[in-house]
Amino acid sequence: MTSYWPGPWSCEDGGPSRPQIPHRDPHGVAAPGLGLGAGRSIAVTCRSAPAATMVVTRDPGEVYLLRHTAGDDAISFVERIDPVTLEPVGRSADLAGGPTWPGSLAAHANGSLYVVFGNHAHRLDPDLSVVATTTLPRTRPYNGFVIMPDGCLVTKDFAGSRPGAPVAPSDRQACELVALEPDRLEVVGRCTLAEPSIARLSAEADDVYVVGDTSLLRVRWEGGFRPDTEFDTPYRTRTGQTYGWDCVLALGAAWFLDNGDGSEGYSGTLRGHGLATAPLHLVRADLGTGAVTTAEVCGEPGGLVANPPLIDTGRSIAVGYDSGNGVMQAFDIGTDGALTPRWSRRQDHGAHLLLFPDTGELLTGDHDAGRMIDQAVVLDIRTGSELGRADTESPLQSVLFPAAGFDHDAYLVTFSSVSRLTVGSPSG
Repeated sequence: MTSYWPGPWSCEDGGPSRPQIPHRDPHGVAAPGLGLGAGRSIAVTCRSAPAATMVVTRDPGEVYLLRHTAGDDAISFVERIDPVTLEPVGRSADLAGGPTWPGSLAAHANGSLYVVFGNHAHRLDPDLSVVATTTLPRTRPYNGFVIMPDGCLVTKDFAGSRPGAPVAPSDRQACELVALEPDRLEVVGRCTLAEPSIARLSAEADDVYVVGDTSLLRVRWEGGFRPDTEFDTPYRTRTGQTYGWDCVLALGAAWFLDNGDGSEGYSGTLRGHGLATAPLHLVRADLGTGAVTTAEVCGEPGGLVANPPLIDTGRSIAVGYDSGNGVMQAFDIGTDGALTPRWSRRQDHGAHLLLFPDTGELLTGDHDAGRMIDQAVVLDIRTGSELGRADTESPLQSVLFPAAGFDHDAYLVTFSSVSRLTVGSPSG
């Protein structure tokens, strides 16, 4: 993480390997957990923020929110928001974008903020003034980026269907990695991938990992791209199985969830939109051998996800979920990578996850379709037991990115709002 700013949450999923845990500062200290305990409950502050995507927490008190408009000529913008009230205290200019798909925001070790949205990338100062802008090569949305150890940004175009813009599986085009130097955002590398990809990128050291339409791909960045053509990891081996989403790099493997087809049908919830006839799986691809193993999340048809699992490396627990059927499933991870079911619960979760390793608190969501309210739910990752639950003001299920705050707090984002979670004082 030396290429990222040492804040508690300097990029989506807390790092390029997608650990979904708070980043440790230079002294080895991570943002503390919420601290739910006897008599304590979750308190929520919520603010309307249409088309929000993610929050980045930089230095204490510096909270940035990425937002955008809609359509094929959308713009993005970044707000600096008050860490408690969530009201904007600063805003960037409108940033050139392109075809809409949730973009990405990150705080670089050089002090700048970077945005990728549509087919544009931008460099901003912490005061949100624009330093540099570039147009990316393809007129397609670019869904996120990673910052490599040398400070370069690597991004990729999106090959999937979007609401109102369906792409048949047979029409998906191979994607391209693009590397940008961080000063002026000049293109310094391009690499056409072997297949289409809907997932976002992950990276570990100089290796970029891409969950393709049928296989996991690995490309080395060393001032130029070098595809690893010997890394053979096909994961679609069952009739009725569909493509995978973003991967987590942990414990010597890449971990992701399959059966992403149907996510473009999101209607305020992912429930009931899955198209796969094969059950949804947690997929493990060994980074050394390329061997792929899977475990069913619930065994039901119509499974659907749009996001990654979570791997608790300290406790050797994996958490997957099926948003199409409303099931969460945890597994024990054996020393050989074998997966054994640990706990399961019915819950309409759709977003990226957030784990506080010190307390074992797992921040999840639960969409109440009857009341049209998305709820924040904190679970004990060891048992799956519920530690706390509270309504947000969002009628939409979050399929986006949470973020750790600075002091026993966290932020949640949906397409309609941003929320801050804290823990109230013990009652009585």
